[in-house]
Order: sequence, then C-alpha cells, then structure tokens
Amino acid sequence: MSNPDVIVVGGGIGGLSTAFALRRQGLAVRVLESAAEFGEVGAGLQIAPNCTRILHEYGLLDQVVKRGVAPADMIMFDAVDSSELTRLDLRDLERTYGFPYIVIHRSDLHGLFLDVCRRTGVELLNDQQVVGYEQGTGSASVRLADGRVETAPLVIAADGLHSVARRQYVGDPTVSSSYVAYRGAVPIEQVRANQVDEDAVAVYVGPGCHFVQYPLRGGEMFNQVAVFESPKALAGVEGWGSPDELDAAFEGTCEQVQLGLPMLWRDRWWQMYDRDPIDQWVYGRVALLGDAAHPPLQYMAQGAIMAIEDGWVLASHVARNQTAGGVDWASVLAAYQAVRPEHCRRVVLTARVWGELWHLDGVRREQRNAILRSRDTHDYTFTDWVYGPTALFPEDEPEMYRAIPLAGAGQDGSTTHDSRSHPTPGHEKTPTPQPAG
Repeated sequence: MSNPDVIVVGGGIGGLSTAFALRRQGLAVRVLESAAEFGEVGAGLQIAPNCTRILHEYGLLDQVVKRGVAPADMIMFDAVDSSELTRLDLRDLERTYGFPYIVIHRSDLHGLFLDVCRRTGVELLNDQQVVGYEQGTGSASVRLADGRVETAPLVIAADGLHSVARRQYVGDPTVSSSYVAYRGAVPIEQVRANQVDEDAVAVYVGPGCHFVQYPLRGGEMFNQVAVFESPKALAGVEGWGSPDELDAAFEGTCEQVQLGLPMLWRDRWWQMYDRDPIDQWVYGRVALLGDAAHPPLQYMAQGAIMAIEDGWVLASHVARNQTAGGVDWASVLAAYQAVRPEHCRRVVLTARVWGELWHLDGVRREQRNAILRSRDTHDYTFTDWVYGPTALFPEDEPEMYRAIPLAGAGQDGSTTHDSRSHPTPGHEKTPTPQPAG
C-alpha cells in the first residue's frame, strides 16, 4: 500500500477499531504501531449498550458475546459492611436499550479487531516509532524515529495517554488522581470458595478504595480489580502505589473483599491518570482519537468504548461525505470535531465525580448510601445520556441526568432532586453506579 487514504498512529483498541471502521468504507488504511507486536496489557473490559450497538453494526457482536460474558446484574455494595446499595438488572437493561452489556478480556476484544483488520486488508506495521507530525496541503505527515516520513490525506493519532500528537498540538500535562489499580484474572475454580457471584458485575465501594469483580471468557476466568488512594502519591513520593499501600488501604473492608485481595497480581500496578478535557481535537489533517483526545479515569467503564465510538462517528461521516471523486475530509473532520469533544468532556468529568462519590467516608458515605438504596432497580434516569445511541450531530446528544446533592438524602432514605446540571469535579452529586473495569 504505497498511498494510504488514512494513517492511524497506534494499534490499540481505538486505533484498530477505527482502522476497521474506515476500511469498511472502502478506504486504504495503514496502522503504525510502535511495539514489536500487537497486543494489549490488562484484564477485563465492560462493554455497555452504546458500544455493543456499534459492534452489532460491524457484524462482530456475536463473536464478542462468545468471547465474553453477558452478566445478569450489576451490583454495588458497601465495602465496609457488604450491604447492597443498588443494582442494575442487565437483562432488563438490554431490553431497554436494545443491546447487551458484555464483560470481556481486553486482549480478546483487541484480538478480534486485529483479526478483522487483517482479514479486510488493513496494512499493519510494527516497530514504527512516530516522533512528530507535519501539515501539508490537503494532507498530513508523520515523522518516524528512523527518519522516514509517511503522508496521507488524514492522520489519526490514537497513541494513548502519552500521545506524541497531544504533546505537539496541545502540550497539556496529565492529571494524577493519586489512585492506583491492582488487577488479577484467574481461573474461576480458584475463587469459587470466596463467595463470588459468577453472574454479576460486583463493586464494593469504601473509604478511599473500591474493589470490582466479574467473570470473563465464558465464565472460565474471574477478573478482580482493587483501586485505592495512595498516601505516597499525595506526599509526592516516587513509585507510589506499592503492595504495602494496597494492604493498608483495604484494612477494615468486608470478608468478600479480603478474600479477593490475595488473588491480585502484585508485581505490577497501574497509576491512574487522566487529562483535562480539551475542545479542539482536529489540527489541520491530524485528528486526535481515543485516549489521545480524552483519557478518562475508569469509573464509568467508558474509556475503550469512547475510542470505538470515535472511530464509528468518523467513519459514519466518511460515508456521508464520500463520492466517486473521493472523501470531503474538511466536512468529515468538521462533523467529528462538532460532536465528539462535548460528549467525551461529559464522560471525563463525570468519571472524576463518580470516583469521589465511590470513596466517601463518614456522614457523606451514609448520605450516598441512602440515596443509592432509594433508587429503583429499573430507573435508567442516570444511564440514558450515555447508554443510548451514539450521537452523530450535536443536536443528537441527549441531556444529562438530573443530579441529586448528597444533602438531599433524608433520614428515611428519600431524596429530592435539584435542577438539571452537568457534574464538575468537587461538585458532590450522586448518579447511579457504573463499576469500573
């Protein structure tokens, strides 16, 4: 492929899903991946209906369901006393939104997109270290570490949290949450004696910490994630989030959590960063996508989903602006720029707020628990804005939920609603829970 229509920098889930989406529109796509091999690091992912809807359109949903698990429930517990706070009936959720909620191993979803990219003729290149970007007339170029320059009418930067394009065009810093994640996926037989629910996504929320559990790979594996605030991070100590902090953070949590902690990988951990939202993602013929554009904290389990949505929106506008004479890239990029930053801004900021809510202590924890317990299982007020169809135009973006202030929790668990508003960091308002992956 000497002259690709699109160059995608980054071969993760966002890059490969976008390459496949554009290839479906008949475009010649080249993916440049810096690693020697394509692969994903991590364990589980949660794929909500706003994404399984897209996977269905791609003809991939049956394979995703086969490789993953469709749990019956999503349940939030208090991590201290193990009491149930609220739940989503995921079977009813599927009936409501038309598509299922799936949990899947990250490498399985990545592998599926890698397979379909190969099968459909996407050009996949490894050991391609992009170090900079340049604009041309009706094109953009990437500069590689070995001195080569590659050019195409569109370059998509899908190179993650530490994106070269983000650094070049925006130059903003990453934002540390001071939280760290430990993960572990083990054969289901190893945890069956630990009071686990093999048909649910469970999250235990506690003071400064939370613990997540759900099955993977057709129920053959079980994924667990422990997240906590690091005192070393708050003190500015390098290498923060070590195993001694893990153990200290979960002292006083319930038996179900204590039984799961020894199953985690202790030789690696993930310090949790995001970035402040930005309004501009398109720079000439270079477009940011996925974590390069909107890296979130994981509390809404929408990180990989937003990247897949980005590619779907981009490809949908290619379909609308493609003729025998080629693609009207100016119109495509204008449409992409018009709709995606606002939606992802909402998700990134809401994820920060949900992280605060999950980790409350004292009276505020009790207020949060009262509000969550008062919610009806089949109330989707707090999910409609994110689980519905992905917007192609700004006017299609739904309004957000009506937030509930913590102070609105009555002693009997009843709640009062305030005016409709968007959440912002530090603004303590309670949405329904969405366990993290």
